[in-house]
Amino acid sequence: MLLKLPRWRAPERRTSPAERLRSLVEVHFDFIGRSLRRLGVQEADVDDACQQVFLVASRRLDEIQDGKEKSFLFGVALRVASDARRARRRRAAILDEHSEETDSPNESLSPESLLHQRRARALLDEILETMPLELRTVFVLFELEEMTASEIAQTIDIPPGTVASRLRRAREIFHEQSRRLRAAQERLTP
Repeated sequence: MLLKLPRWRAPERRTSPAERLRSLVEVHFDFIGRSLRRLGVQEADVDDACQQVFLVASRRLDEIQDGKEKSFLFGVALRVASDARRARRRRAAILDEHSEETDSPNESLSPESLLHQRRARALLDEILETMPLELRTVFVLFELEEMTASEIAQTIDIPPGTVASRLRRAREIFHEQSRRLRAAQERLTP
């Protein structure tokens, strides 16, 4: 009888909290930045909001489950975006004026292309603002971030059927608002 010995394995190397945080930032920073912007954070405030998300993550590293990092960060981003929108409304009420969002110019595009891009982004933002947050979240993740329904379900911790129904309702609102805006532009154009 042969005696089977267990295979030797090197002990698993635990990453330090600093290494884990660095990895989270490197892997998810762009996604979180895009998500914050699409969840209503103004372009000028996106960097600060990203820092808030990763600051929360740094304090709660022990709570972030392996494989659930994106979900955790997105949940924090939802709360940070909500706080940013609320703060913007308070500032607007105090100042009684709305500040126009500024985009950093892309020098490789012509002025006409930049204008078209800025108008398209403003229209998208206007349409997204009309959606309830739970619909906007699913719409942004599916249509703009190109995540699958199962990835979305896992990220925001809802059943896949709920993702599908929210996406359907969000698309209805998107198409309805798009038609409304097109009709309004046609009335204004001579």
